[in-house]
Amino acid sequence: RSSRMYVDYKREAIKHVVTHPKSVTSAIILNQQSLDKFEHSVKPGGYLIYGAGGYLIYDPNGITHEPTRKDINIYKIAATAKAQELGISKVFNMVVLGGFLKLKPIVDKQYIHEGLEHSLPQRHWNLIPQNEEAIEIGKGIIEAVQVL
Repeated sequence: RSSRMYVDYKREAIKHVVTHPKSVTSAIILNQQSLDKFEHSVKPGGYLIYGAGGYLIYDPNGITHEPTRKDINIYKIAATAKAQELGISKVFNMVVLGGFLKLKPIVDKQYIHEGLEHSLPQRHWNLIPQNEEAIEIGKGIIEAVQVL
């Protein structure tokens, strides 16, 4: 049996969170507006990963007030800053994915590679190693803020 990860369209994911308070076990939040709106949606004992500002950039959409809940695990990741520092800003989302996978290893490395091959046109397969590198970087830079 192979692991498969399905991603809902943003609208459907948000609709689910809004209509089912305290319904998600993990949340990745990259801006203050989303943190204010969805921090309460993480189940007690769940995981919240938020995008931390970095020393290289000013992100006007970034987190300005850290999460306040005491009943969830909280981690931060400076994915945007690290991706820019390394010159791979186009794959910052993969840095975030790497941080998440360090905490919740729900997909094997093999399936990530296969998923990239499946989702990228063959002419862009040369970018797969860069994406995989970004995942490994994310695993290395995620920081615990509060662990239950």
